[in-house]
Amino acid sequence: MCKGLAALPHTCLERAKEIKTKLGTLLQKPDSAIDLIIPYPEKPAKAQKTSPDEALQWRESLEKLLQNAYGLASFRSFLRSEFSEENIEFWIACEEYKKIKSPTKMAEKAKKIYEEFIQTEAPKEVNIDHCTKAVTMKNLVEPSVSSFNEAQKRIFALMEKDSLPRFVRSEFYQELIK
Repeated sequence: MCKGLAALPHTCLERAKEIKTKLGTLLQKPDSAIDLIIPYPEKPAKAQKTSPDEALQWRESLEKLLQNAYGLASFRSFLRSEFSEENIEFWIACEEYKKIKSPTKMAEKAKKIYEEFIQTEAPKEVNIDHCTKAVTMKNLVEPSVSSFNEAQKRIFALMEKDSLPRFVRSEFYQELIK
């Protein structure tokens, strides 16, 4: 039996407010497709809008899209609009992880990535097979730059096969290549 909002823990109320705000934002009609896909606060400060020719290359190569700051921001915002941004967030976290030099900081970041994306029931659990998950867990016994390589490759392949084609068909992308 529901006891009302007052009975919910404080964090649940905050989460409910956050969801309400996001839903309200989604229900508002944007001024243009770019406002829906790349909200103003999400635009990278240094990234310039891409030329149609460069954007055309993205349909053939996820790697080229991810190497372009505007492409990455566009793709990330598109996935966020579909409530499926965990894959790109995991990929970005892995790229940041590879740059860490300190073994202590690497171990801390590895634990955070594991808890956020890999472990069963993680808040942003990515869809990787049991074998890849087991290999990743084994790699984390002694974290190294390559600890997440297999999982990152699987997620890259998933985005390339599934997310990229949806992005390329999106209204926003179609506007970019005009």
